[in-house]
Amino acid sequence: MTHGSRVLALGHYQPARVLTNDDLAATVDTSDEWIRTRVGIRTRHIAAPDEPVDRMAAAAAAKALAGSGLAAEDIDLVLVATCTAVDRSPNTAARVAAQLGLASPATMDINVVCAGFTHALATADHAIRAGSAARALVIGVEKFTDFADWTDRSTCVLVGDGAGAAVVVASEEPGIGPVVWGSVPEMGHAVRIEGNPGRFSQEGQSVYRWATTQLPPIARRVCEQAGVRPEDLAAVVLHQANLRIIEPVARRIGAVNAVIARDVVDSGNTSAASIPLALSKLVERGEVEPGAPALLFGFGGNLSYAGQVIRCP
Repeated sequence: MTHGSRVLALGHYQPARVLTNDDLAATVDTSDEWIRTRVGIRTRHIAAPDEPVDRMAAAAAAKALAGSGLAAEDIDLVLVATCTAVDRSPNTAARVAAQLGLASPATMDINVVCAGFTHALATADHAIRAGSAARALVIGVEKFTDFADWTDRSTCVLVGDGAGAAVVVASEEPGIGPVVWGSVPEMGHAVRIEGNPGRFSQEGQSVYRWATTQLPPIARRVCEQAGVRPEDLAAVVLHQANLRIIEPVARRIGAVNAVIARDVVDSGNTSAASIPLALSKLVERGEVEPGAPALLFGFGGNLSYAGQVIRCP
């Protein structure tokens, strides 16, 4: 009997081009010191013009699928978390399914911006628990640089491109804990990608205050729902928005023995891709043991949040 689901394998992809803080300082009024002091970022990866969201998503998903030992035809659900897909139809999930040669999966895109991956992971877990899917690809992907205002030094220094993916399968022993999710609708304007063409903007101080004060107790509730004490976490993978948010939030959660993902330093803010990208790297480098508990917690656009404790593959 199936009692839940677990993450079987992970994969990630980043474009080859790397943009440094010094590169940015040549085009906008900023400096390496200014960027590192305020957000902790050193570099970010920039997708090429011929490198759309679906290609990056497929590359990360192919790596995760190869690591899972499953065949393409085994996948019956594809969920893609993204807010930067340009085309409306076919959706990104359908394009990924076609590129990977999947048989006849359900395909859905989910737009919850920076909390997209954890929402999508919970959705896959719910579908598997309900018996409507057995093996899912869950992908977070963004080409955030397409939506950057490269004249605004407060936001253009943040963004990067990339993708991360997880293969999620039915499991007698649940490896994905209950999701705790929600939003603050009256503050949804604090992070925006609006207009035509869309441009990313945010009220940075409002987001910082909300994240550092309101999110730690919610994250502790995620641990409580999973039956895991914060001090027993092996890893904490928060949305990689800003090192000045990640470090104090992780500290206030009480995860004193955990590896704290700091991929934002090298990858920038990749929105829905940031959690699976950072988690995949931690697992690939052997920084967390198979079966170890990791807290995943996404937050940001819409002022939405979602988190769960998983057992690492």
